[in-house]
Amino acid sequence: MARLPRSTPRDLTPDALALYEKITSGPRGGFMIDAAGGLTGPFNAMLLSPTVGDPLQQLGAAIRYRTSLPDRARELAILAVAAHHDSAFERAAHEPIARELGFTDDQLESLRAGAPVALQDPVEATVLEIARALLAHGDLDDAEYAALPPAQLFELTTLVGYYSTLALQLRVFRV
Repeated sequence: MARLPRSTPRDLTPDALALYEKITSGPRGGFMIDAAGGLTGPFNAMLLSPTVGDPLQQLGAAIRYRTSLPDRARELAILAVAAHHDSAFERAAHEPIARELGFTDDQLESLRAGAPVALQDPVEATVLEIARALLAHGDLDDAEYAALPPAQLFELTTLVGYYSTLALQLRVFRV
């Protein structure tokens, strides 16, 4: 059972309402609103503290829409985090995106299970390997560190940290 009731716009403080409007007016907004107007997933909790929630959602938007990671590689990393943290919400949110990007049911099942994934693209395979290493060890060996350009490695470590934060919040608030 959810620990945090969903807030509708009429329930919000002015700062929380401003954050709500930022989230709902962006590219994630349309599918993050329930029938009563409340935010779903991790976004409802962000309204508890707009001074922290706003920078967090801005970071998420940057990771999703403005990094140099290819879309398929980004979704692989997100789904690796979802599998590692057993985050049903993140799986439900990102598996449809992965399917639209051409991932097969077998590939998605392998991701869920933490098993090897048949990938043709070497960048995708590298991103998945590095994401899984970060999740398992919180660090990289020298070969893993050197496998991506530094800017992409920065973006990937940030992505793994961001989605791990969301997985923690989703678990704690029982979303």
